[in-house]
Amino acid sequence: MTTAAAARRDAAHGTTGQRVRAALVSGLGSVLNSLPSALVNASCDAVGELWYHLAPRRGAIARGNLAHVAERLAGEGRGSARARAAASDPDALERLVRAAFRHAVRNYAETLRGAAIARDVRRHLVVDNPEAVDAAFAAGGPAVFATLHFGSMAAVASILTSRSRVRVTAPMETLVDPELQRVLLRARESTGLRIVALANARRELRAALSRGEAAGLVADRDIGGGGMAVPLFGLPASLPIGPAFLALDAGVPLHVAAARRSKRDGFRGWLVTVPHPPPDLPRRARVEALLAATAAAFEDLVAEAPEQWWTVFFPIWDDVGPRPRDPARAPAGTTPPGEPAR
Repeated sequence: MTTAAAARRDAAHGTTGQRVRAALVSGLGSVLNSLPSALVNASCDAVGELWYHLAPRRGAIARGNLAHVAERLAGEGRGSARARAAASDPDALERLVRAAFRHAVRNYAETLRGAAIARDVRRHLVVDNPEAVDAAFAAGGPAVFATLHFGSMAAVASILTSRSRVRVTAPMETLVDPELQRVLLRARESTGLRIVALANARRELRAALSRGEAAGLVADRDIGGGGMAVPLFGLPASLPIGPAFLALDAGVPLHVAAARRSKRDGFRGWLVTVPHPPPDLPRRARVEALLAATAAAFEDLVAEAPEQWWTVFFPIWDDVGPRPRDPARAPAGTTPPGEPAR
């Protein structure tokens, strides 16, 4: 069995310590769902600031990656002014690093707040390109949706399941702790997704597409290996081939979608349909071309808010290494009261 039901069956074999921890996480989720979003976000920002001070190695990885993104954006004259400024201003770069920690904590909290996030999305979502979004969902039928570790993944899941005319299936990595796996499965399924195990995701997703349903994948980190190197912010990065392979194999549209956080606890949704390459190309060339186009769409998303791309906490490019903070420099200022953790 590879479905969420099988994962719940395995969760029954957790240790006493794992059951206690899972109960605490589940309880935390219930508390977070009962609190106003503004209070939850402010608390997450405080935890993110603390994490920033306690995790200098993780910060160094994020600093190196964000510096590369900022330099690339500044050289091309695109992206947010905040990101471009970080290319030449160490304090501006440090503010991006600190914000990245805050956004990462918000994402963990949002995972546990599936129902509340769905409510917030209904109230506070602004779609940047409504025509493209409407066109993507109007046809119904099978499609592949690719997203990345960016902004609010819970918001993306909520948007997909509320607007899609068909069921959306998505894979989830199996955790070592089966009790915590059960809690996170329940939280992620609360958005309406059908969750399957990562180990057999290809078979499950192909079956879903063959039934006329949709597949959703997070595709900016090659966690399992076997990815393909394509340009990402000017340097080769290994990305999973799943979205491109599935879309070409099933002959269905490939959409890249994300939702970044905005002021006053809102969200800005964005979707682009990635065109398939010419059918007369060799199969590998078609996969590579579609994957490269997907990476270009990822760039457009990240350019507006690199601090919300929490893949920066992990190695992305072979030629970009960690960048420790200069100990001679004073820490950059925290977010002013009332400002969002952008």
